Amino acid sequence: MGVIGIVGLLFLSSYPKRTRLPGIEKFSDLGNRHIESVGSIHESYNSNPPTSGPHVGKISPWGISEEIIPDEVQVHNLEDGGIIVQYHPDKLPKDEWNHLEDTVMRIGRRHVIIAPRYDMDHTVALTAWRHLLSLESVDEERIRSFIETYEGIDHHRRL
Repeated sequence: MGVIGIVGLLFLSSYPKRTRLPGIEKFSDLGNRHIESVGSIHESYNSNPPTSGPHVGKISPWGISEEIIPDEVQVHNLEDGGIIVQYHPDKLPKDEWNHLEDTVMRIGRRHVIIAPRYDMDHTVALTAWRHLLSLESVDEERIRSFIETYEGIDHHRRL
């Protein structure tokens, strides 16, 4: 095997595995058009929480948020390779909130946000660009798989 073959094998072995994980919904790409503000009128998102589409020019800080993050901000975080983990405070028992936060922050590298979200049917929802994983409880293995598969993938369109 030549030098090129060895380099190729090293490259492939270090490349993140992007396998299809069970239970993940994949949505059509709604693009990444920038809008002026959170209140700007735009087309509807095709998932809740959103997984692509119109968004503002700013992102939300990575880490734990006690505040609900507007959809138009979340989508920009996703475009930048982020993962948004949201929990429904009325569905996830309060003693599980800290467990979820600890799990997510231990697994995530740099581009993860965890925040509350009331207007969703799910107890816990993980989103990445075009992907949604819904959970009824904190499932560390599925959370780990999702974050390790999708975190850090940039989705800016290149011309």
